Amino acid sequence: MKISIGHKQIGSEQPCFIIAEMSGNHGGNLDRAIEIVRGAAEAGADALKIQTYTADTITLNSDLPDFQLITGPWKSYKRLWNLYNTAHTPWEWHKTIFSEARRLGLEVFSSPFDESAVDLLESLGANAYKIASPEINHIPLLKRVARTGKPVILSTGLAQLTDINLALLTLKECGVQDIVLLKCTTAYPTPFEECNLRTIPDMNARFGVIAGLSDHTIGNAVAIAAVAIGAKVIEKHFASDVCEETVDSFFSNSQREFTQLVRDIRAVEKALGQVSYEISASAALNMSGMRSLYVSAPIRAGESINKTNIRCIRPSFGLHPIYFEQVLGREAKRDLAAGERLRLEDLK
Repeated sequence: MKISIGHKQIGSEQPCFIIAEMSGNHGGNLDRAIEIVRGAAEAGADALKIQTYTADTITLNSDLPDFQLITGPWKSYKRLWNLYNTAHTPWEWHKTIFSEARRLGLEVFSSPFDESAVDLLESLGANAYKIASPEINHIPLLKRVARTGKPVILSTGLAQLTDINLALLTLKECGVQDIVLLKCTTAYPTPFEECNLRTIPDMNARFGVIAGLSDHTIGNAVAIAAVAIGAKVIEKHFASDVCEETVDSFFSNSQREFTQLVRDIRAVEKALGQVSYEISASAALNMSGMRSLYVSAPIRAGESINKTNIRCIRPSFGLHPIYFEQVLGREAKRDLAAGERLRLEDLK
């Protein structure tokens, strides 16, 4: 199973595809957005992802109770419209962000939140689409994305099994073949005990798709663990400097943290290796640490071998320990000194 996003391939035999999510960490400043793009490339990300919406395409500018933020990490914004108006990535920035990401060798795509956002992203030549967790039931959006024929990365942070099945059915009926499912918990930050990473290999087996993780935890441990159990895509929020507060900075990785994440994921991939019962080249250098049979006290010619004059010790250059019981009681053909390797040819 393998799909392509631009020049990158994602699949069971491919390296993990690592996505840096800008989200609202630009803080309304294009220069900071470009700094994030450059930082993501320096950190070793495979792709940069942004979000394409405006406050008016995602909600209503309303003071009614339904649109108020009473609890949660963004309650200081008071209303949904205020939050999204602060966090959105201006559409006029998109071309500049896409161009800079491509110049640096990053794949770049976005999460559209309505059909008009897809139109914009198509005009920029987006190679893939990410469906954000709250949009998994946005059937008109799924159908519009599907009509592009591009790969779809589908996040499941607010989805039950029925929602996932419906989204997959909608995409496939519209002709989408290349789908990635991301295990996600839409909580900011996500408590470790709510990650349920064992869902990732189940997604792969149950739905027959590539599976990964959209990670909102603090730190890198969860993402690294996900790779160890089979995640082939990791998405993590990225901020150029988490000390500069933005709407998402409190759960985002700094460039230093993201760089370490990439290094750790690549190290884990090397460590996973393949199924092998062979002794590795490095381990073979330490084979002398195995046990073998040695003369532990002087033995004269004709004297019997017993448990007091031979021992099973390190190093491994003597007779294999499997012969220990067999040599007991046999006579030495010649004088044997303590420290000599025991050999069958020295015994009668």
